Amino acid sequence: MLGVAGLIALTVTPSAAADGVTELAERYAPVVRLVEQARPCGHGEAFRPTNVDLVLGNPDVALRGPWSGANIVKVGPTAQDLADGRFEYNLDFPGNALAPGCTYETWSDRISAGSRPTTYAHVATDASHPGELALQYWFFYVFNNFNDKHEGDWEMIQVDFHAGSAEEALASKPFEIGYSQHGGAERAHWGDKKLRLVDGTHPVVYPALGSHANYFGAALYLGRSAAEGVGCDESQGPSSQLRPEVTVVPTERTAYLQAYPWLGYVGRWGEHHSGFYNGPTGPNTKRQWTEPIGWANDTWRDRSYTVPAGGSLGVTATDIFCGAVATGSGVLTAFVGDPSPVLLALIAVAAFLMWLTSRTRWDESAPFRLARRRPWGSLVSSAARQYGQRPRLFMGIGVLFIPLGLLITGLQYLLFKQGTFAPLVSSAGSSNAVVAGLALALGLFVSVLGLSLVQAATALAMVELDNGRKITARGAYRLALPRLRPLVGPLVVAVLLVSALSATVAGILIGFWLTVRWSLLAQVVVLEEDASGRPLRRSAQLVRRHWWRAASVTFFVTGIALLLGPLIGTLLLFATSASFDFVNLVSALVYLETLPFAAITTTYLYYDLTVRHRLNERDRPTGDVLPAEV
Repeated sequence: MLGVAGLIALTVTPSAAADGVTELAERYAPVVRLVEQARPCGHGEAFRPTNVDLVLGNPDVALRGPWSGANIVKVGPTAQDLADGRFEYNLDFPGNALAPGCTYETWSDRISAGSRPTTYAHVATDASHPGELALQYWFFYVFNNFNDKHEGDWEMIQVDFHAGSAEEALASKPFEIGYSQHGGAERAHWGDKKLRLVDGTHPVVYPALGSHANYFGAALYLGRSAAEGVGCDESQGPSSQLRPEVTVVPTERTAYLQAYPWLGYVGRWGEHHSGFYNGPTGPNTKRQWTEPIGWANDTWRDRSYTVPAGGSLGVTATDIFCGAVATGSGVLTAFVGDPSPVLLALIAVAAFLMWLTSRTRWDESAPFRLARRRPWGSLVSSAARQYGQRPRLFMGIGVLFIPLGLLITGLQYLLFKQGTFAPLVSSAGSSNAVVAGLALALGLFVSVLGLSLVQAATALAMVELDNGRKITARGAYRLALPRLRPLVGPLVVAVLLVSALSATVAGILIGFWLTVRWSLLAQVVVLEEDASGRPLRRSAQLVRRHWWRAASVTFFVTGIALLLGPLIGTLLLFATSASFDFVNLVSALVYLETLPFAAITTTYLYYDLTVRHRLNERDRPTGDVLPAEV
């Protein structure tokens, strides 16, 4: 829901008012739509475009020299204190940029109370491009809460005209507009469909959550370079709308330094840190301040990339990309702030993995007979040998996910674009939580159903091979299809229950526990005729005394099989300039071929636990035939 829009207010200098700059700045003043924050320190944009005067002269702020991080030159530095340049000096706000918590938000709210959000309008010309003029709007935020956390954040948009002066620009229309995004910018031609305007002239800007990179729409955007930003920028609604107060900055250097002495400052607008955690420099140090048209021609790009909607093949490379960059940046930030805990954690994880691998045997890799106990490592090595000897068979079974992915995409299109939920999408948007949740639930169910069918076909194929009979992928599915009906009911119950539990943190833990207990559902249904009426209970019975064994297979083998494709796709995103759709396709193909390996491993696990369960039965009937191992 959009908040109440304020009226545009102007702060001007006499020279600016006289030459038409003020009228031009008022005509094209931007409308800013920030990600709405429902409660303090909660999800949503915590910072507003801030008037620099609220920071300068503030006793909470220190000016530090370049010699030492502890060296304070002045407390509460004024605009005049910054006028003489101060190269590599740093303004220091209260808080720690590497561990911000809610400190900066609380401080920003306190100093901004009762003041209006502000944008600084600046008309700039370019000596190399006579006859063209740029109208810039600069936004200052006290903190950048993105992957590259740092105090102070300057962003801007630029409107370009074929004109030699502000008066000429008033008599014409812009020909293009650019929105700054991290180290680069995205352009739109005036009148472009993606450019939204209020009252015909006021461009709508969607700053990304935390990073304040400016976008033309509300979506989740992906960046994989310095110009685009590395990570995922979220500008999805609901939005809170602002119309910042416009402060007009004179064009000429002498005039703007007199009106705003802080524009002579070439130091950093934030505390000192190494690399991209350091505070940024101000507008006057940027190329676009003096060469706006050349900067636009050389660096602006035509589009930003959004996360592909639908999720038709489960977890995609773009999903993993977003999470991997966010997690990696969090670890790096913690490491830069205090490396000791991170190093200790990494050492502990490495030691734990080495201990785990040493506690099992990997050399017993006999694929047959199936019904025998195997060390944990042999479950994996036997599966690898089985897959390696018959790749055509098992890859053929995995090909099911290609038509399945098309089916999910088609169902989502029919339901959310043409069918029952089309009005909801039209009114709420495809990024709405309800719409996204419904689409995800549909894709999740069909994907889990497909995975279960792959497990069933794989298990039946392995039984045929164990009995010395030839089998093809088509033949395995022909055997599995009659069992599909008794599989669907328990699967629906399991998916709905685990999905419902996943709404809370405690529920996620319970849901994972149940997922492990029911992880052998497909094998139970197709391999045990007497378990067709209670397959979930039977799977839980097999896992009960060996939950950790089943959990480790589920986590390490099935989890890695599900994630390997998207991880490879993520590497492609970093290493190549391929489109996101192409990378997702590549990762999906890898993903499709890894699932049969997981199905083979879980089938070996099923037989392993079956043998252990039978050997542990106390009252075995006389004449009962024991598994092959015995």
